[in-house]
Amino acid sequence: MAISRAQLLKELLPGLNALFGMEYARYGEEHKEIYEQESSERSFEEETKLAGFSAAPVKNEGSAIAYDNAQEAWTARYTHETIAMGFSITEEAMEDNLYDSLSGRYTKSLARGMAYTKQIKAAAILNTGFTGSGNPTYGDGQVLFSTAHPLVNGGTNSNRPTTGADLNETSLEAAVIQIAAWTDEKGLLIAAKPKKLIVPPQLQFVATRLLETSLRVGTADNDINALKNNGSIPGGYCINHYLTDTNAWFLTTDVPNGLKHFVRMPLATSMDGDFDTGNQRYKARERYSFGVSDPLGIFGSPGST
Repeated sequence: MAISRAQLLKELLPGLNALFGMEYARYGEEHKEIYEQESSERSFEEETKLAGFSAAPVKNEGSAIAYDNAQEAWTARYTHETIAMGFSITEEAMEDNLYDSLSGRYTKSLARGMAYTKQIKAAAILNTGFTGSGNPTYGDGQVLFSTAHPLVNGGTNSNRPTTGADLNETSLEAAVIQIAAWTDEKGLLIAAKPKKLIVPPQLQFVATRLLETSLRVGTADNDINALKNNGSIPGGYCINHYLTDTNAWFLTTDVPNGLKHFVRMPLATSMDGDFDTGNQRYKARERYSFGVSDPLGIFGSPGST
């Protein structure tokens, strides 16, 4: 349905001092702090995790050399979605508007709506990453944050605390230690390290105290802040305003091919006029997907409640 003069009554009358409601600031592309971005030329993308070799054994004198097998562990799949929205304005509304360009104003609002959807979809991977009804599983058959990501050698990796923990010095140090103990599919240490802390707005002040003060928080002892002194989280922290759990917190890691954002078609806008009605139509469209290849690309805790 086209936007008509009846919906823009005040904009057709003289004496209006200001138009407002579309000039609000918006948060930036916060998904870029979490996801690696790649382009795609297909309707979907698949990425397969490989299992290499185990630790080399001792070869006794005169005995035969031992041979190991490499194999595929599992495959992650990304299916792109088409995100699109548009609006239409009648010819009369365009002619009779007394103030700034209708098309320019509503095109900005269209871009805002497209950007908002992208951030919601990006954050949804984290928001639904813990065990819960209907929450998605990924290539290894587990939810994103699990204590039992299976390995080819029969072991497991865990990218969350066994019991959910609130963000504090103890839980953050425990996460750094836990990440350092991750192994590959054959049980070899992978030297994983945290990169950046991701928090909702409600935890920003806790994050500042934990990562940016020189001395330990909440103690009268004159101890150094080991997290800061050791550079345990070199990227500091960032706020994601689209996280829905006010107690959950996350650590991105340096493990490659973790969480990915595939762009099939970048955002494009277009317009055309309808000859019969004279209406002007505007639309925006893009295709992309968010997903997980290697869950070790991130560590998460749902908090204690």
